[in-house]
Amino acid sequence: MAKLLIEDKEEDTVVPFLRGILTRSLQQAGLSFQQAYTVADDVREVLGDERTLSKLELHRIVYKILKNEFDSKMADRYLRPSGVTPPVQVADMEGRLAPFSGELHRRDLELIGLSLAESLKVAGKLRRHLFREKLTQVSSQYIARVTYQLLQEMPSLGPAVAQRWLVWREFLRSGRPLILVIGGTTGCGKSTIATALADQLGIVRMQSTDLLREVMRTMLSSEQYPQLHTSSYDAWRHLLRDEENAPPLTMAQEVEEGYRTQAELVTVASRAVIERALRERESLIIEGVHAYPELASDIADGDPVIVHVMLAVLKRRKLKQRISGRATKAVKRRAERYLAHFDEIWQLQSYLLSEADRTNTPIIINDDRDTAAREIMRTLLDILSAGIQPDPQSVFTEPD
Repeated sequence: MAKLLIEDKEEDTVVPFLRGILTRSLQQAGLSFQQAYTVADDVREVLGDERTLSKLELHRIVYKILKNEFDSKMADRYLRPSGVTPPVQVADMEGRLAPFSGELHRRDLELIGLSLAESLKVAGKLRRHLFREKLTQVSSQYIARVTYQLLQEMPSLGPAVAQRWLVWREFLRSGRPLILVIGGTTGCGKSTIATALADQLGIVRMQSTDLLREVMRTMLSSEQYPQLHTSSYDAWRHLLRDEENAPPLTMAQEVEEGYRTQAELVTVASRAVIERALRERESLIIEGVHAYPELASDIADGDPVIVHVMLAVLKRRKLKQRISGRATKAVKRRAERYLAHFDEIWQLQSYLLSEADRTNTPIIINDDRDTAAREIMRTLLDILSAGIQPDPQSVFTEPD
């Protein structure tokens, strides 16, 4: 029998077709040895003799046989263990080509609030669509349009989720900068959430108000601004008050007044960072205890999308656990200090949440990082949806 050769263009190799190798791959997909051997034998008969075919063509034939003899799930499992992805090149809006990435597509779907399971399901449907159509090159707009159609057709998701995808694609197409302001008290997970969202959204600029405060401390002396050279929950101890004539304050009032005094100073630097991002039309995430509601609301010029959220941990025990969790060798002393002032930290959170409620700033409960990140993205999409009513035809129009 003449040799049947399989060409791997990516590796630039040509090797004989071996039923034993295919049998092992099919076993990895979940078939028994007998089932895998039978399928491999069927594939060999379909392929015939004395020919050379690509690795992709071989996988398509195996996929079709598995789907006919078993089901699409088994066919998909065959592709995944072998590390095979459709060699589809995707052209972006500038015409640059890159291989289609199912992982990136899944992450895009998670940005509109889909769970991991839901995004994997949609990404799998898209992958099968590309495979069935035997496409080798498509545009990013094509990927977005097919995704929109798949979301509409899926009973578990439907038009409402498809609309979120449409709104998000319109925002990406617009080139508008995003300013995301994440506030919250010590230990509520601001920096962790901000880092995760920056990675998901592809935002390069991320600023901590704590770092801005540190920079300001090098320029403003503790003699002139003692309230700057301490923690936000402890700034009240350094306020200059007329103890004889001023009315006595409760602990809550002292914590609030100290915080406001420190936050007003840090706001100068925070607003400068935001204004620069707006001038350069760059997206920015700014997080910290000083990122209070309405920090950026009155400095917006042009068409930026500005989103304020306030993170919260509503159970004292859980917030204490979060702070205690910081107690590695490097930061154990700081964690102990936080716990010693936990009542002030808790009181500061109460004040921040009251301010968020007063200004209609969304409060995000951070009991789970992924859930909180999804809630922030849904908040962003709600704000976008209120300002735009995109038309699918214009959103998915191919570039000239």
